[in-house]
Amino acid sequence: MNAKEMIMKCSIARTFAMAAVAALALVTAPTAKADDKGCSNTTLGGTFAYTSTGFITAPPSLAGPFAETGTQYFDGKGGTNATLMLSQNGNIVPATVTGTYTVNADCTGTMTLQVSPIGVTVDVFFVVDNIVNGSGNGFQAIETDTGFVITRIGRRLVPGGVI
Repeated sequence: MNAKEMIMKCSIARTFAMAAVAALALVTAPTAKADDKGCSNTTLGGTFAYTSTGFITAPPSLAGPFAETGTQYFDGKGGTNATLMLSQNGNIVPATVTGTYTVNADCTGTMTLQVSPIGVTVDVFFVVDNIVNGSGNGFQAIETDTGFVITRIGRRLVPGGVI
């Protein structure tokens, strides 16, 4: 192999190595950014109107179709409360909720809610959406307890508003 061929092979190898490093950087950069969107408990602060629908499959005493609508307030620090009207298997019940929530950096989160006067605690997974200037204007959620097949969609009463 002459010197010219050797230089060409080194140049090709160097170009390939730089292309591989660049491709790896392009593949991992969006993944890292997607994991941390900068959300926190303050992203969900404020009052939201929401609707929940679904079914309760267990325990038998609660089983049947379920719907609810109300307003839910998030204090921006991990505390939440709601006033609502629900239909549980056709029985209309006014209720209140108190609880806690956590918003992760990737804009997903969880809530634990105590429902009165029913006396149940429910766990919820949610995603904050429609984020404008660091403030989430909506959320989508699902209850994660066994026997509950209930989803929830909430929209900020004053979009882009502050707590």
